[in-house]
Amino acid sequence: MAQAVTFTEVTALEILDSRGNPTLRVTLTTADGGRHVAGVPSGASTGTREAVELRDGDEARFGGKGVTGAVSNVTGEIAELLRSRSWSSLADVDAAMIELDGTPTKARLGANALVGTSMAAARVFAAGEPLWTSLRPDDVEPRLPVPHFNVLNGGVHAPNDLDFQEFMIAPVGAPSFPEAVRAGAAVYARLRALLRERGEATGLGDEGGFAPDIARPEDVLTLIVQAITDAGYPTGREGVAIALDPAASEFYRDGSYVVAGETLTSDDMIDRYEQIAADFPVWSLEDGLAEGDWDGWQRLTARLGERLQLVGDDIFVTNPAIITEAVGRKVGNSALIKLNQIGTVTETLEAQRISREAGYTQMISHRSGETPDTFIADLTVGTGTGQLKSGAPARGERVAKYNRLLEIAAGTDLPYGLTGSARLR
Repeated sequence: MAQAVTFTEVTALEILDSRGNPTLRVTLTTADGGRHVAGVPSGASTGTREAVELRDGDEARFGGKGVTGAVSNVTGEIAELLRSRSWSSLADVDAAMIELDGTPTKARLGANALVGTSMAAARVFAAGEPLWTSLRPDDVEPRLPVPHFNVLNGGVHAPNDLDFQEFMIAPVGAPSFPEAVRAGAAVYARLRALLRERGEATGLGDEGGFAPDIARPEDVLTLIVQAITDAGYPTGREGVAIALDPAASEFYRDGSYVVAGETLTSDDMIDRYEQIAADFPVWSLEDGLAEGDWDGWQRLTARLGERLQLVGDDIFVTNPAIITEAVGRKVGNSALIKLNQIGTVTETLEAQRISREAGYTQMISHRSGETPDTFIADLTVGTGTGQLKSGAPARGERVAKYNRLLEIAAGTDLPYGLTGSARLR
């Protein structure tokens, strides 16, 4: 049995995320002198049922986005709780914080306050082991993931007219994680050159992808295929495949989808995705329809679920109860996993367990507002998900996760690649 942990100091600091907005950094000090730190991510494209990120609302300070209230909750009520007794497990800490908050969405203390504390506590309970080993469920084989590099940004992540939010390349056919990183960097560099040759801007969006003024998703896909080929890689499952995150909730208006000025029904969108999958080496589609369009999602899954990985993000929000409902209604076949959507590490692991037992694949994800914290890299390996998206192979807060995975790869002989259920799809 693990030795009980006693917390002697609990502090938090308002810091800046990668978008220049405030977020938290939480530090836990234990009786043995250990200090364990976690940086809290923040999203721009968010599901309405996500756990609530607490912001100050004072327009005179950071336009209302300050997090001094969340900091005070960590250093006040949460600190008092953690110092009140010894703790035997992360699950005990998380359950106590959830009870202390007392709301279904962590709205009182703030999901940002809770998740930062939970992440730091997970590092405490790793007890000197690599974090990924302590996060591993008993029935799961650890695995190095296929990185999904966001190489071109649109939607709320970029100041352009492109409605689809993320265009990712996935080196599914790479023989190892280091070779996957090399492929991602090579294609990214070639895409930059192609954009320059076309006279397009090569400025970056929130997640490090390029943000040219291109409106049609198909035109972007044509460019990405050319970049993959020019970089010397085959397209598709044998080489570098493409993953899309349209983030359709962001262009859903009054029951219709508006893409590049064209108004489409749910079935029109499904038709378009089917044609895209026929024309381009797309293997994964995230948030292809809006979070409230459950009937459309059912039709999308029935139509394309045998051909594509259909990932639920805004619609699932890493919530165990919602994922359970989705499984019952045959909505999607994969879950995006974001720690701050649900608010604690324990609940995140539960969402992953439910997905795994239902045969749903998973992809661990960063947020558009990030810190250099590498927690999700270890989470991806320890839970054997086989997939991670952490933005482009550029920008420090993004590559920190990929570099952590390179470090794990160098020190282990873990398998690399998609899980079995993903490989078959």
